[in-house]
Amino acid sequence: MVNHEQLKALLLSRREELTDRLGKIKQGMTRKSSADWSEQAQERENDEVIDALGNEATIELNQINKALDRITEGEYGYCSVCGDEIADGRLMAMPYTDLCIRCAEARDQ
Repeated sequence: MVNHEQLKALLLSRREELTDRLGKIKQGMTRKSSADWSEQAQERENDEVIDALGNEATIELNQINKALDRITEGEYGYCSVCGDEIADGRLMAMPYTDLCIRCAEARDQ
């Protein structure tokens, strides 16, 4: 079985990275708009992209926090639907997942 402490360190590092990214996004969203109309239009388009990136980071951050809670509670590495162990390869690829591959595929269909 994969070492949960290594994955916990990976999750904590990723959480810090995402928290920093969200802080930078917030700073960028509060900047003053340009006086030029064409520049304002471009800034609004950029803001939409930045907002979408912020939403994705927030979702991943929530998943990471839930995974860290599962580690603390001793439930990490087990599927939240069927209770089977989650394959090591899946945990390495998606350390915040709470679904085994079978349940994840069933959910996506």
